Amino acid sequence: MRPVIRRVLTTIAATSTATAIAATPQIASAHDHDAFRVTLLVDGTTLRHAVGSHTEALSKPDDITYAGGRIFVAFQNGVGSQGEASTTGNLNSTIVELRRDGDVVRQWDITGKCDGLTADLGDHRLIATVNEDGSSSLYTVNLDTGDVDHYTYSIALPSNGGTDAITVYHDRIIVSASAPGTTGGPAAPDASYPAAYSVTLHHDTLVADVHSLFSDEATASVANENASNEGQPVQLGLVDPDSNAAVPEDSPRFAGSFEITSQGDLQQIFVRHLGQTDESLRVLNLSQSVDDTSWISDADDTLYATDSTNDRVVVVRGPFDRNEVLVNATPCDAGNAPATCPGPGFPADYLAQLNLWTGQVTALEVTGLDLQPSGLLAVSDDSSR
Repeated sequence: MRPVIRRVLTTIAATSTATAIAATPQIASAHDHDAFRVTLLVDGTTLRHAVGSHTEALSKPDDITYAGGRIFVAFQNGVGSQGEASTTGNLNSTIVELRRDGDVVRQWDITGKCDGLTADLGDHRLIATVNEDGSSSLYTVNLDTGDVDHYTYSIALPSNGGTDAITVYHDRIIVSASAPGTTGGPAAPDASYPAAYSVTLHHDTLVADVHSLFSDEATASVANENASNEGQPVQLGLVDPDSNAAVPEDSPRFAGSFEITSQGDLQQIFVRHLGQTDESLRVLNLSQSVDDTSWISDADDTLYATDSTNDRVVVVRGPFDRNEVLVNATPCDAGNAPATCPGPGFPADYLAQLNLWTGQVTALEVTGLDLQPSGLLAVSDDSSR
């Protein structure tokens, strides 16, 4: 059954291109009992890490993951996208382990800007990537011992860019090939650039073997329902592979697929049989730029969100709809966003619902704290992940 669109703030007309002008969300009819309630989990300004001989507050929380009843958040602390020092001279991101009530358990500093973080439950570890625009590398954190290992990639990345989001998909580590063409190669898109990598970690050498997957110019069939070219093959032209996810097996559409979001292109790519001879791709054109995507499994799920703008991690409570798909809409990351953003027609990030059939992104009403979401994480109350 298709998800019912509700709690509408605005409806942004769906488009089959990545050049549509973004619309500013306006509050339409919405009922208070339908609004999502946002409360504080942790304020980054109350947490600190060492920078040289002094300490400073944590800032810019981004990716978020879950393992063993704990929340893990990557704070980027102002580090640049190729590992450049922050304005305070800091070079490190901080991964923080939180209980679900917000109490801090442990934290780790890693060198670089951490833009990808996931839990590898099979090996009871975290995997983190740093520097999404270039000079990229990868870390693991052993959740039993707390040990941190730093891996270098086995080859110069063929996308001439960096690495970003991570998903453990069918026991394989899949990493987005972000910012293609930023380190001296041809401008993206390029047929030789992979959109994602399969990565194999060798603990004895601390080398991460990189294997290219489908191309930024691969062929995909159009997935938008009732589009004039629905089902027709098109050549992709991805310039911004970013977040990724494993679509749950009970999703009402694209179940079991690997999903990657090309944020600036306003597209999500759904891949069946990733890396196999019968691999197939479908592209869903979106009405708005989005970043993270989170699938709700039950009305009583809890949604955790990072808010980089406000330096905090929050809890978002429903009730949700089962199989509802939530995204953080990112108008300022659309390919046609102005240099000065937010601005007219290009609002700040907001929480939204995604229609998996039409690609329409619909803003959702929230109450309590202001929310400009960065990372999203839905957790079931009975989750044992």
